[in-house]
Amino acid sequence: MQTITFIGSGNMGLSIAKGLKGTYNIEVVGRNMKKLDAFEQALDFKIDKYLLDDFDITDKTILFCVKPANVEEVAAKLKGKARVVFSVLAGTSLKKLKENLNTHAVVRTMPNLAASVGRSMTTLTGDVSHKEEAQTLLGAIGETLWLDSEKEIDIATALAGSGPAYLALIAEALADGAVKQGLKREHAMAAMRGLFSGFGELIQDVHPSLLKDGVMSPGGTTAAGYAALEDGNVRAACMNAIEEAYKRAKEL
Repeated sequence: MQTITFIGSGNMGLSIAKGLKGTYNIEVVGRNMKKLDAFEQALDFKIDKYLLDDFDITDKTILFCVKPANVEEVAAKLKGKARVVFSVLAGTSLKKLKENLNTHAVVRTMPNLAASVGRSMTTLTGDVSHKEEAQTLLGAIGETLWLDSEKEIDIATALAGSGPAYLALIAEALADGAVKQGLKREHAMAAMRGLFSGFGELIQDVHPSLLKDGVMSPGGTTAAGYAALEDGNVRAACMNAIEEAYKRAKEL
């Protein structure tokens, strides 16, 4: 069974490990043993645990899960040359990863929060010789999409990577709107969750504009609500959110 070495023991690493356990041997490298023990307990799966200082990455398959600001510090503590590094760091370029990490190959990956339930939309780019391996590895936590450039993965990060936060805002606002009109909170939340669950299935096969047209009858309730969203510039705000997140990804 192949071994995957996680450098970093945060939430994203844990989410990915949940998708890989049972299929791969998992070893996790971190700053202190208490956090590594907590990682193992949360994973509910036996892992090999190592402290960061002077850890040898020679010929290992690395899943790099540290914070973007800590790349240089963490890389300086490692020794040896990795077989391949799969990075989940938002906005951290292939160039920066290659300059700091001693490795034969690098692939950037951008999972999202849904990795924890095996439904991530993970975008990938980097050394194309590891494309199939990357798709198999990250495919354990959901869908994957290989992109041809770092510009594209930074844009996709703004959409698929940050998207759960945008949708959470919309979900909360819709439920709050129903409560404002008099629906009990627990019923508003149940209706909102059912809405998102069903919509997630529909959007896989139907274009958004066709879904909208299929619901919006002339002079009806949907048309009235949709007009209010347009008056509130919701469409423009969503487009601006992608632009600002993309800009931030480039700054990182």
